[in-house]
Amino acid sequence: MIRSATPADVPVIHTMIRELAEYERALDEARATEEQLRDALFGPDAAVFALIAESDGGAEGDTGSGGEVVGFALWFRNFSTWTGTHGVYLEDLYVRPQARGGGHGKALLAALARICVDRGYERFEWSVLDWDTPSIAFYKSLGAEAMDEWTVRRLSGESLHSLAALAQSDENPNRPTSLSI
Repeated sequence: MIRSATPADVPVIHTMIRELAEYERALDEARATEEQLRDALFGPDAAVFALIAESDGGAEGDTGSGGEVVGFALWFRNFSTWTGTHGVYLEDLYVRPQARGGGHGKALLAALARICVDRGYERFEWSVLDWDTPSIAFYKSLGAEAMDEWTVRRLSGESLHSLAALAQSDENPNRPTSLSI
């Protein structure tokens, strides 16, 4: 069963994010706290959404709304200037190892595709690590295309702060004083 996440799901989502980070060989980079997730998903400025995959029957990790929580998809809206429409960007998709092969990942992706179609969004996108051949094969089986001509770029840490300093300089009187989103 696929359902929208509730605030009661935050602890299990946090745990699964850490499990995913360990699988992706980057556990030390997964620093988000439960409080940050709760605020991002359910706070006054929530702009991130999550779906939960549950197995049949109750078990450990049960939030009382169905079966055991075995996976999640965390996503947010993006926008295409070319199509003039929003889309869905899937930040994380995770199904616990013991539940893989049970259709939960496909059901989560199908639910997100349904959101796109129902809302008139023209794109559903995500990234996958180039060494994650099981996931790549799974996505190919669904018809997902690799965007080989596009390379993700990221600013973080010192590079992010250095660039931001150019806009925050008090010596720059033309900088915006506040941005509202």
